[in-house]
Amino acid sequence: MDPASQDINLNSPNKGLLSDTMTDVPVDTGTARTSIPEGLTEAEEEELRSELTKVEEEIVTLRQVLAAKERHCGELKRKLGLTPLDGLKQNLSKSWHDVQVSNAYVKTSEKLGEWNEKVTQSDLYLSASSTLEDWSEKLTHSEAYKKTQETLSQAGQKTSAALSNVGSAISRKLGDMRNSATFKSFEDRVGTIKSKVVGGRENGSDNLPSPTGDSDKPLQDHAPF
Repeated sequence: MDPASQDINLNSPNKGLLSDTMTDVPVDTGTARTSIPEGLTEAEEEELRSELTKVEEEIVTLRQVLAAKERHCGELKRKLGLTPLDGLKQNLSKSWHDVQVSNAYVKTSEKLGEWNEKVTQSDLYLSASSTLEDWSEKLTHSEAYKKTQETLSQAGQKTSAALSNVGSAISRKLGDMRNSATFKSFEDRVGTIKSKVVGGRENGSDNLPSPTGDSDKPLQDHAPF
């Protein structure tokens, strides 16, 4: 049998492979076309195939343009010093903005608002609020609450009075100390020594008077300090 006249079995594992004697045989691509879909004429099929080819070519062109734009965008970002983190932040911000203005988000917000209004206007919610208000009013007017307030008020007053008494006692003690004979004797001694020191300097003497009374007029005896 002539190899050129053999039928090609499409289910054979060797389908698509031609024998050496068929490599130079021209193949008519028109015979490989599938059958015309039902409801289409041959002219309509040709038109659709032509449009499909054109669209596929446009897709390839657009992909090439997009790749070139992305490379140019990357170069601009590199020159501006923008890092990938900045781009991520910008994308997240834009995505969140898109979510907020999306119909799903707006509808969800409106639905939640309606639910909140229904809950706050429901009999159960109003009854619970009224019950809580009654409990609060009863608590603030109860004897235990009033006694607690009075106890805290009295404790504060007693604390203030105690601090005031301590301050008065300290002031009184200081006054008694200044009026005591011991404190006055100490003041007299200090004043005498100071006057003699000043008088000695005015007279040109470098000798300091003795606090024990070694001078023209001895100091009077005082009670020990």
